[in-house]
Amino acid sequence: MYQISDLTRTSRGDYFYRTNPSAVMSEKPPEIADIMRVSSHREVYEPCDDSFALVDALLADQTNLINHNPNLCMEIGCGSGYVITSLILLLKSKLPTVHYLATDTNPIAARVTNQTLEAHGVKAEIVCTDIASCLEERLAGSVDVMVVNPPYVPTPEYEVGMEGIASSWAGGENGRSVIDRMLPVVDRLLSEKGWFYLVTLTSNYPAEICLMMRKRGFAWRILVQRSTEEENLVILKFWRDGDEESLEKETSTASLVSEFSRSLTSFMEKQWR
Repeated sequence: MYQISDLTRTSRGDYFYRTNPSAVMSEKPPEIADIMRVSSHREVYEPCDDSFALVDALLADQTNLINHNPNLCMEIGCGSGYVITSLILLLKSKLPTVHYLATDTNPIAARVTNQTLEAHGVKAEIVCTDIASCLEERLAGSVDVMVVNPPYVPTPEYEVGMEGIASSWAGGENGRSVIDRMLPVVDRLLSEKGWFYLVTLTSNYPAEICLMMRKRGFAWRILVQRSTEEENLVILKFWRDGDEESLEKETSTASLVSEFSRSLTSFMEKQWR
């Protein structure tokens, strides 16, 4: 298995090897969705830097995900299907019985995701709904892995929830309108061993998001940080933390913001070493 450090992603989302090709002839590259087989539509968000960063986070956590042995994996806001397809491909050889479910408020995105899944020879249940509004009772406490690339772009509030492609990126004030509405749903759906992977921008105040989840009993860590010409992306992972004493110590805004800042600085320093 290659490490992420052995691979470089091109702007199209595929990989080339930084090592000598003759040294890796017997190995295969990581199994993720082939960008050339991802379906598209003008009203559906195409895979971009945020999508690639989220898949890189899942790739970095692949061994942990396999050892986690999930029964149900879910993506909220599946768009083109690039992320859910990549997740399936990352797990299917070791965990062939996992059930996958994906939702999107855009019916065209639901259709495009299905086309992407079919192009890769994999399957998932696809539901057209707002976040998980028709699924909360059915799925309560049963989702072991949740992945979300939410509408996080700061926009006027009236743009939130618009039809078509705008629903995939319009996030309202600080890009948080959909994120803040989604977090309680994620808490209800996740199982006791549930993991939650979330794409954020620094302009979303991710430390505040970590504080909100901490108050709900979740620990967190940064998996990927990536700066582009337009965005500063931070991919977060959350999981339930049973340490009540730790929860009491870490739920003040000042202490958690300070902790987040230290973690982000440390993460960025490690990337540049």
